[in-house]
Amino acid sequence: MEMQVESDLHAIIKMMPLFEKHAHLVSGYCMLFGITPLKIKAKKFRLLLEEMKTLIEQERFSYQQKIYAISAAGIVRALDVVVKKNFAEHLENHNYLKKVMIGISEEEAKDAGRAAEKDLRAKEKEIMAGKRDGDKSSGSSVGSIGSIGSGKRTEESDAAGLERVRGYLKSIG
Repeated sequence: MEMQVESDLHAIIKMMPLFEKHAHLVSGYCMLFGITPLKIKAKKFRLLLEEMKTLIEQERFSYQQKIYAISAAGIVRALDVVVKKNFAEHLENHNYLKKVMIGISEEEAKDAGRAAEKDLRAKEKEIMAGKRDGDKSSGSSVGSIGSIGSGKRTEESDAAGLERVRGYLKSIG
């Protein structure tokens, strides 16, 4: 028993630096689960830290059979909210944290969608103005279209064509 507690405490000490400047939030969140006295509940603390490490590394979680993507910064925001809330009893599971993270995840998804749409509109505006990826001239691209039909295919032209297609696909999403 004493060996297990010692190995759990060693794992806890090794894991805490992985959370870097947010270790205080992670340990504060774990404290909400009633992990004291540490000598008796070291295993619970270690398991909670492992779960938090996995959550931060994967940047996604599931709740009610739905998977949500969330950034590490979003997880930190959610931890901050949960740690600052006063609970009458110890937490039993991560459901409250997950509910907070759902709101943040949806907010991040909306922001990412807006940013992608803004980028797409900017690229569309460039294309409509006659500018294309790889074009040095700011004018019309009629000259470059005319050279496509010259009948000579080279590895360079194939690579340039593939790169243009990748760019278009990336801009579409």
